[in-house]
Amino acid sequence: MAELNFGGVIETVMTREEFPLEKAREILKNETIAVLGYGVQGPGQACNLRDNGFNVIVGQRQGKTYDKAVADGWVPGHTLFSLEEAAEKGTIVCMLLSDAAQMQLWPTIKPYLTPGKTLYFSHGFAINWSDRTGVVPPKDIDVIMVAPKGSGTSLRTMFLEGRGLNSSYAIYQDASGKALDKVLAFGIGIGSGYLFETTFKREATSDLTGERGSLMGAIQGLLLAQYEVLRENGHTPSEAFNETVEELTQSLMPLFAKNGMDWMYANCSTTAQRGALDWMGPFHDAIKPVVQKLYQSVVTGNEAQISIDSNSKPDYRVKLEAELKALHDSEMWRTAETVRKLRPENN
Repeated sequence: MAELNFGGVIETVMTREEFPLEKAREILKNETIAVLGYGVQGPGQACNLRDNGFNVIVGQRQGKTYDKAVADGWVPGHTLFSLEEAAEKGTIVCMLLSDAAQMQLWPTIKPYLTPGKTLYFSHGFAINWSDRTGVVPPKDIDVIMVAPKGSGTSLRTMFLEGRGLNSSYAIYQDASGKALDKVLAFGIGIGSGYLFETTFKREATSDLTGERGSLMGAIQGLLLAQYEVLRENGHTPSEAFNETVEELTQSLMPLFAKNGMDWMYANCSTTAQRGALDWMGPFHDAIKPVVQKLYQSVVTGNEAQISIDSNSKPDYRVKLEAELKALHDSEMWRTAETVRKLRPENN
């Protein structure tokens, strides 16, 4: 493993150069990998593993998602089965169902987790809050996790481009004494760029904080606030959107993703430089208390309980679709639809 120095903090990571694909194949050569769920992470992980030469089957209930699996080349009765059949056949059972579905189907899946099998997750939610989810694995199996730092779509797209999405890994139970080899091999098999160690607790809390914060919740709140202020002061939808979202996503994000925000600060106009340096402090001071409040809500289990309670209500799907429709129909994102059509690559 390689040691990386992050300003005096030493972190150990595993790279593909140090853990080649051939080694991963050798470790998992006798395993049947059963991917349960073909929604968010399932397609990317299952297809990448298959393309990398691993023995993979998919378990999925009938419906549109099942049809998508068929369209992706999974063959009913051969590599595509019901959830129960796949769990029975698999020696590594991958719980890539939604958190809500994992709780709902746990009593169905658990009997197939016989001694010597491996239970795999890509999110620590169900295990970290097992007192709330009821997901308590048998003691005589390995329990491991590889959590890609992005969507299953990104995992698959980057794999096809010859790149890799970074992932964290963790071991919850090592009944076989071989869990570390298994989890690293699995991480390489799904196409991770590099692997860094975590725990189920750290992954679950950082993930919930991130998606509610800078990855989705906070960024939508920030963008909407700036868009609204510009519109309220007479700026047109096009101008407000371009100055708030389009320039950020199309011009600046690719640059600071490649070179860092420090590079962006050093390579913009002196006017932008001065303003950014002056205003980053007030934004930080205003936002940090909100992030601290969010983290406490996550680490105490409050956010997990909110999700569990919401997902268990019979009208959850109807209310969710109404909320998503309101977001979709908002002026900012309808403006986005029009602006995207005007991009040169779309004409």
